[in-house]
Amino acid sequence: MSLYEDLVAAWVLAKHEWLRLRPLGEELINRLGKQKMYSYCAYDLLFLHFGTSSEVLDHLSGADSGLVGRRHLCSVPATTVSDIAASAIVISSKIAPSVSIGDDSIVYDSSISGGIQIGSQSIVVGVNVPGDSNGIEDNGFRFILPDRHCLWEVPLVGCTGRVIVYCGLHDNPKDSLSRNGTFCGKPWDKVLHDLGIQEGDLWSTTSTHEKCLWNAKIFPILSYFEMLSLAAWLMGLNDRKTKSLLPLWKSSQRVSLEELHRSIDFPHMCIGSSNHQADLAAGIAKACINYGLLGRNLSQLCEDILQKDVSGVKICKDLLDLCSNLQGQNSKILPKSRAYQVQVDLLQACREEKMACELEHKVWAAVADETAAAVRYGFREHVLESSNSTSASACQSSAFDGCVDQSFQHRDVRIELPVRVDFVGGWSDTPPWSLERAGCVLNMSIKLDDCAPVGTSISTTEQTGIEINDDDTMNKVYIEDPTSIATPFNSNDPFRLVKSALLVTGVTRDKFLLSMGLQIHTWTGVPRGTGLGTSSILAAAVVKGLLKITNRDDSNEIVARLVLVLEQLMGTGGGWQDQIGGLYPGIKFTESFPGVPLKLQVIPLMASPQLISDLQQRLLVVFTGQVRPARRVLEKVVTRYLRRDNLLISSIKRLAELARMGREALMNCDLDELGEIMLEAWRLHQELDPYCSNTFVDRLFELADPFCCGYKLVGAGGGGFALLLAKDADSAKKLRDLLQKDPHLEEYGSEFEVKIYNWALF
Repeated sequence: MSLYEDLVAAWVLAKHEWLRLRPLGEELINRLGKQKMYSYCAYDLLFLHFGTSSEVLDHLSGADSGLVGRRHLCSVPATTVSDIAASAIVISSKIAPSVSIGDDSIVYDSSISGGIQIGSQSIVVGVNVPGDSNGIEDNGFRFILPDRHCLWEVPLVGCTGRVIVYCGLHDNPKDSLSRNGTFCGKPWDKVLHDLGIQEGDLWSTTSTHEKCLWNAKIFPILSYFEMLSLAAWLMGLNDRKTKSLLPLWKSSQRVSLEELHRSIDFPHMCIGSSNHQADLAAGIAKACINYGLLGRNLSQLCEDILQKDVSGVKICKDLLDLCSNLQGQNSKILPKSRAYQVQVDLLQACREEKMACELEHKVWAAVADETAAAVRYGFREHVLESSNSTSASACQSSAFDGCVDQSFQHRDVRIELPVRVDFVGGWSDTPPWSLERAGCVLNMSIKLDDCAPVGTSISTTEQTGIEINDDDTMNKVYIEDPTSIATPFNSNDPFRLVKSALLVTGVTRDKFLLSMGLQIHTWTGVPRGTGLGTSSILAAAVVKGLLKITNRDDSNEIVARLVLVLEQLMGTGGGWQDQIGGLYPGIKFTESFPGVPLKLQVIPLMASPQLISDLQQRLLVVFTGQVRPARRVLEKVVTRYLRRDNLLISSIKRLAELARMGREALMNCDLDELGEIMLEAWRLHQELDPYCSNTFVDRLFELADPFCCGYKLVGAGGGGFALLLAKDADSAKKLRDLLQKDPHLEEYGSEFEVKIYNWALF
């Protein structure tokens, strides 16, 4: 069996008939035929095989060509001094003015000086054309690589220079003269006739091997300009100069592809490539800092620069010196969180880990400030300043007139909220993404076992001070002086959520607390860290309760905004989708639009009775028994965004797009389409955080796959709750019975045990 041909054919529908006739072909089709192939831009791969050269070009110019990045780590001139086709792909290359590159061509790891023309559908790799006084232009020669050709250079062991190698895109080096072998797209007979070359010049007369390009001693080892001249001649572009070039070629030392591949100086080639990429990265990073808005991934550029080892660190230190004025730029144009992150990345590249760690705190403080500003909440004025002074306006807006000398007024408020499950779109709601780019989330609020599990009760007391009770843990704390509540909070403080709610609502500064107190109880019917947005929804319940008991505006929009600030204040971060999911009933599609203030648009889906019935029959809400707080995951994802990680940005964009598609699927009552969307969303979540799944979850989904059209973990993943969308009601029943009747599932290990919750739309 050919791993290359058979394995790939299993993913290509048009190849299935051929594959069925091959050994294990039917099994490969059954196992892989329904899987989708995706392209990744992975920085840490050491080796990647695409296929033949023509297959690479076909892939990059095919139906999904819009997904291909066509410029990366490159220096290209202005369009008025060069002719580089829009469809050309230029990667890790420096292109000089007066260069032409045709449609659908690839130039990789090269430096191309002026006077070079590269045709369409051609591949150029590792070519470094010198631009010195003895180069091409001064000799009045313009090198042209014809359409559908390949050109590359390699250093050889014991050779000071590099050998230029070339062939036609569709040449097969192993096709012999007698079997229609070609060189530069022409039959060997024509090549020999046109150039006046004899077979004995290329192949030994005593060899028993078939004569082909692989063993033809055709590539000369000469000075660079002479090799280029002979390359053009051998390609058939300078046949008029045969009389002068043929003797030069015959008298030169020549190598075949076979000999060349045995003699490549791989260490020299790798070092040269690394230094070339480091120089390009340094130039791009410098331009990004001096002229741009820091839109590049400086962390990745520094990794490329550090390939130069000692000199790489010096380059990074020079870049760090250029950042001294970044904080002085307009924060509306360059967010401070981004500016600080750039400095952190450069400090880490300079191996100044201690300074980087100290500055990292400013990154998260800046994110909190930017979030607060986006919801038009006076973060500095109302939260971070000393709370010794009380606010008359806060007092006047409360439910208790007179502030101090008033009779006790007993009030009770009870808030009960559902949990939320997200179908798709999570991460696009998280600051700073949602402060700078549009976000879209499709989620649903549900009761579990006929209960809205998250809630709070708040009542006034005759005794002053604030008593906070956590009914889940039976812990409580009494705060005699509410004005003593201040940030930053200890990360181990079990009451910091309620304390943060007291701060963002302004209750700690309200004068009514001088004559009475508050008793606050909180509870959650499900563990936190299970992906249901429990912490954010509890925060929403407490904020709503505090606003209600003080007779302030407790509308869902206000509460959602304040919770966004609250989570930054707590240091946990987080977006808006959890509180939106708990505050607004039913299924909803929510969009956020960046600006001041941040605009949230909640669009309820008017679900038909049939859709609700189908969902309740087909959707299983399963608790895996594992708990994983989202904070660490969130920090990694936010850091990648602040670094402008292109792969992360494209993944979150796709999640937002899938949310729109999911909305359409639900409006059309197409749950099968929703299942496909959930599967792609789950794949993207694993790209954003490789640890959002684990062996246990993989086994659960493997077990569920035959019964389901879609599945994913809710929230950030890593455990918690899973959504299993069955193919139909019968499949859902079979899967439920399988999980409930045989909870330990011995074939999956004795630890495999889950709980299926009965759920209902809230």
